Amino acid sequence: MFLNNQFFESLICPSSKKKLSYKSNYLYSDNFKYPVINNIPILINEDNSLFKIDDFKEKNNIHYNLNKTPIISFVKSFFPSISLNLKSKANYKRISKMLDKSSKILIVGGSIKGDGIQSLYNNHNNIIEGDVHFGPQTKIIFDAHDIPFEDQSFDCIIIQAVLEHVVDPMKCVNEIYRVLSKNGIVYSETPFMQQVHMRAYDFTRFTYLGHRRLFRKFKLIDSGPCCGPGMSLAWSFAYFLKSFTNNSFLSNIIMKISYVFLFPLKYFDYFLINSKGAYDSASAYYFLGEKSNEVLSDYELINEYKGFDQ
Repeated sequence: MFLNNQFFESLICPSSKKKLSYKSNYLYSDNFKYPVINNIPILINEDNSLFKIDDFKEKNNIHYNLNKTPIISFVKSFFPSISLNLKSKANYKRISKMLDKSSKILIVGGSIKGDGIQSLYNNHNNIIEGDVHFGPQTKIIFDAHDIPFEDQSFDCIIIQAVLEHVVDPMKCVNEIYRVLSKNGIVYSETPFMQQVHMRAYDFTRFTYLGHRRLFRKFKLIDSGPCCGPGMSLAWSFAYFLKSFTNNSFLSNIIMKISYVFLFPLKYFDYFLINSKGAYDSASAYYFLGEKSNEVLSDYELINEYKGFDQ
């Protein structure tokens, strides 16, 4: 079986929202038919998605190439990263302690492991990873606008560095709310001061309060900057230099060389990440919350501002 029984039993059709049956490498619901490719179900509602089922039949890399050649990977290993997430590792350890061993966890955008997430894998086995492209962790293909699971199927949902890549973030968060169990928890990270990445599949940026408003149906457990202003500055300067050419190959060379000179900027974030200024200029924010029956009003939202009064 491509999914273990507890996950398969809660699967639904992303279009009809009805139960699915399985036969001969296909999942069926009424007139809908979804292939299972290499034990990975392709559950895309084509009427409500940028993606088509045929996109996955040849295992295309839609967003970016996860199958880089060893030579490219070797060359990249010589260049430092200008990114630094200072909160995710501790946040995942905290989440792991909050959950029972039997908790069911869904990772949206989980084709590869996110920053700092290993402790969750070390302590929990009931994890399923979904994405809109294949990767080493992908167990199911689905679009977050139509999560193909029944209501209240999961105790925890992780959506790290994904909501900027969906066309309707609020609809995706509403889907997360639907499939979370009572008092289930969500963990999200979204960018603020970051340039375009994943080419055409990059749509939205969120301020601290903008990110909080997405999760207004959730009780706040913790939130704040996870990537600071030093990283923001490094990204901005690298992309500034990249803008001096229209040649793709040359722009990649400029970017990689710029990393050598700019990567020290990210280390300022060890001192800046919890500052007021970071709430106004962070590269990314995190939100940890619990499913609630109450909705945060916009008046209450404004009172949660933590940056500088100007």
